[in-house]
Amino acid sequence: MIEALNIVSFDVPFPANYGGVIDVFHKIRTFHRLGVKIHLHCFEYGRGIQPELEKYCESVTYYKRKTAWYLVLSRVPYIILTRKSKELKKSLLSNNFPILMEGLHTCYLLKNNSLKNRTTIYRESNIEHRYYLHLASSERNLFKKLYLYLESRKLKRFEKEISNASLSCIVSQTDFHYLEMKYPNNQNYFIPSFHQNEQVTIPEGKGKFVLYHGNLSVSENYEAAIHLIHKVFATIRVPFIIAGLNPPDFLISEVEKHDHVTLIPNASKEKMTELMENAHIHLLYTNQATGLKLKLLNVLYHGRHCMVNSKMVEGTSLGEVCEVVNSPDQQMIRIKQLMEVAVERIEVEKRQKVLEENYSNQVNAERMLLAIEENLLQ
Repeated sequence: MIEALNIVSFDVPFPANYGGVIDVFHKIRTFHRLGVKIHLHCFEYGRGIQPELEKYCESVTYYKRKTAWYLVLSRVPYIILTRKSKELKKSLLSNNFPILMEGLHTCYLLKNNSLKNRTTIYRESNIEHRYYLHLASSERNLFKKLYLYLESRKLKRFEKEISNASLSCIVSQTDFHYLEMKYPNNQNYFIPSFHQNEQVTIPEGKGKFVLYHGNLSVSENYEAAIHLIHKVFATIRVPFIIAGLNPPDFLISEVEKHDHVTLIPNASKEKMTELMENAHIHLLYTNQATGLKLKLLNVLYHGRHCMVNSKMVEGTSLGEVCEVVNSPDQQMIRIKQLMEVAVERIEVEKRQKVLEENYSNQVNAERMLLAIEENLLQ
């Protein structure tokens, strides 16, 4: 088993309160439990120094992310160039441990094969150029739309640099098949996202409302909320709660038009737990089938009925334990039906079995470490 590992994180991975850092933090926590000494390198741009990380890491080094506006003009993607660091390179070269690079954001040192004599692992979390193109298509601000579109083109061009990594660990089957086809000479492994959950703790019986939650400052999420209001809840009178960070003014205005729709902005962790426990249906919707939606995993471990569209579960085995419904008309019918159906113990047992097969943190950590070890022995 690997004794020590460098992990390069695109952000400070604590608190673990949004998608990417959830995967990083719980991976660190699981590796620590398995006895791996972690040397964490993270870019700091607002989250501050976090002593909690020292509980799990042999060392934690922070690097300032350089966010000057003119870097947008470079051919290198902004999310990558702003994490270029001579100090990071020096730190990584001071030891000989494998280097796990979290997301394409942290892969500048793969450019021109700068770490060619080291074992490097690219941790994929999204097909980034597709993700940015999707964000551009749903963004309403013209300048942000242009930035996202140009960044998508740059990311697509930069993506070839992952060929310089020793191996890639990929979060979804959909992304795995894409990268296998595009880079057939790479060593690719399917290893889903790490998360906070251990046991399925679904409240049995009935809840009181339908819940949609997410970071509402992200165009993908606020457009999903608007879609659900217009296409589903403008027609049926089922209580609908939308919860999430920093909702835009136009979403607030839209909610105010419907007295059975409630918006809860910037809810505390305690409030979100309460909403999760009291919801009867968790409604999750996306227009983009890349990565693995961590909020879906969280719902499956802790929420009652989970209704999704097919893109939400594409590339996973999670459709087995979700209500997969695509059209608004069918969603309306199924929501009315499910509001009358209590959750029973058999559903808890079914979910636990499916989730343990592919989404156990310990199993996936052991698989990742074995893949790195095999590469070192080659």
